Amino acid sequence: MLRKLARFDVPCVEPVAVITGRTTPDGRPLNPVLVTRHLKFSMPYRALFSQMLRKDTLTRLIDAQALLLVRLHLIGFYWGDVSLSNTLFRRDAGAFAAYLVDAETGELYPDLSTGQREYDLEIARVNIAGELMDLLDGGLIEEKVDPVATSELIMESYRRLWTELTEKESFEIGERWRVAARIRRLNELGFDVEEYAIKTTQNGSTIQLQPKVVDAGHHQRRLLRLTGLDAQENQARRLLNDMDSFRADNNPEMDEEYSAHLWVSQIFEPIVRAIPRDLSGKLEHAEVVHEVLEHRWYMSEKQERHIPLAEAVQSYIDSILRHRRDEAAIMLNPDTEPAEDP
Repeated sequence: MLRKLARFDVPCVEPVAVITGRTTPDGRPLNPVLVTRHLKFSMPYRALFSQMLRKDTLTRLIDAQALLLVRLHLIGFYWGDVSLSNTLFRRDAGAFAAYLVDAETGELYPDLSTGQREYDLEIARVNIAGELMDLLDGGLIEEKVDPVATSELIMESYRRLWTELTEKESFEIGERWRVAARIRRLNELGFDVEEYAIKTTQNGSTIQLQPKVVDAGHHQRRLLRLTGLDAQENQARRLLNDMDSFRADNNPEMDEEYSAHLWVSQIFEPIVRAIPRDLSGKLEHAEVVHEVLEHRWYMSEKQERHIPLAEAVQSYIDSILRHRRDEAAIMLNPDTEPAEDP
């Protein structure tokens, strides 16, 4: 199932092998094991809660889960066991990107009914509420967080996204600009519309717009096309914004591709090269560049002056990056005791 989902370009872990025929030392059979490739810079949700997590951060985590569920439902995948435990998260320019880990209960259909989607959503709500109750009991989230109310945020986030991506929209014949506005809203959500249907009603006075093919990764593809950089969707949006500002400030008439090349050589690469080797596993390069650009903006606002890039990078390394956890190879509850002799 994971291989099938990968062909749909759904964010999920990559299967490497299945090991069967295992036994204990005394010959008792063991269950088969699925081996997946380590997803660098990803974290199970409990690792994110190893320190007190604020309510706003928790909301972003649930929004990422909702987006993943929408993408799965769009291709006809019924998950059957939606939970934070069955998901890995990677940082994505202040938000999170969610990756499916456990597809054991999942099934693929040509399309999902409303009932199937709603049942998946209800499973998500119940499971997330239970997981948050466990975290609350362990003192890992703020006491003011209501697990049940917070878990219901996934339903609001999911339905808002699903409506924007799939609903039909009617407008007057003279309002064709709304077609472009709808597509622009979908692009802002990170989706591309490769095809859409426009139908005129019987009386000929109104038009119905229905997106036909909705594909995620709009900003990722543009960044990859312009620079060759592969990043998460929000990271790509943030880097593209800085790239566009760089072009407007320096050479607004310059060809977009050439300006993007200059931005990589003058902004992206100097930041990456400045990171000491012992700190290179803290965050992905795209996330580091995003955070440096944010840090530089806050420095400029606070000091009311233009901050040179090199100064901002050094300040970020000393005051922020050096104190972050190494997320390239994070493990949850690693063994600390020597194994017993069987």
